[in-house]
Amino acid sequence: MSKSMLELYHADTSVCAQKVRLALAEKGLAWSGHLLDLMAGDQFKPGYLQLNPGAVVPTLIHDGQAIGESTLINEYLDEAFAASPLRPADPLARVAMRLWTRQLDEAVHQATGVVSHGIVFRHLKMAGRTKDEVLAEVETIPDPARRERQREAVTKGLKSRFFQAAARRLDGTMARMEEALGHGLWLAGDSYSLADVGLTPYVTRLNDMRILDAGGDRPRLADWFDRIRARPSYETAIRQWAPRSKLELMAGKGAEAAPRVRAILQAG
Repeated sequence: MSKSMLELYHADTSVCAQKVRLALAEKGLAWSGHLLDLMAGDQFKPGYLQLNPGAVVPTLIHDGQAIGESTLINEYLDEAFAASPLRPADPLARVAMRLWTRQLDEAVHQATGVVSHGIVFRHLKMAGRTKDEVLAEVETIPDPARRERQREAVTKGLKSRFFQAAARRLDGTMARMEEALGHGLWLAGDSYSLADVGLTPYVTRLNDMRILDAGGDRPRLADWFDRIRARPSYETAIRQWAPRSKLELMAGKGAEAAPRVRAILQAG
């Protein structure tokens, strides 16, 4: 299939955009980009909503056809372009890979959004705007559950009724990663796959916020993350897009939140 006309509507530190940029980099695919500012609400503008009615990023355009949802985009890229496959050849390993990407879609992404907005992004959204202006924008989110989570994050931060469960979900995910890495070099066995691509941005976010330990008593996870960061795709797809100011805010607000997060996890 032709590589022509690969366009990506994405955002700098969006975990889902990072997932797709990683897949593009690992497969050596050239693309042109349209960078959206999610804190300014670019995803809610009419032109983008025509491409992605869910008001989320990323959206991939290939030869004029729009594809949404990062997990589906990555599977599409791996099916459409055979070079450098990102799905294991072994059928059982493919099942393991899909179980990981399913977890992301069903719970991990939502939990990351709750924690990220509660700790950091609420401050970015409020920069230069009033609380009422931000809440008015929140009301335009099409999905009612996502709308309610963001409303609570903006108004209550770490006191959101969703925060505790989200922090525990993320800690549990890293515990499962530690266990899985005891059975193979990568999350779905001995080959780097879309499972590793998918989890990389989420572990990166937790590491950047300094709120959940990506190593410590999880040495296999720490080793995995070191190897992930040593891959050329990590710099290309993640680090070169991350503004220093945003990384500093993540680290600073994360340090402030760390005692609260530790208390939640210790309470079980």
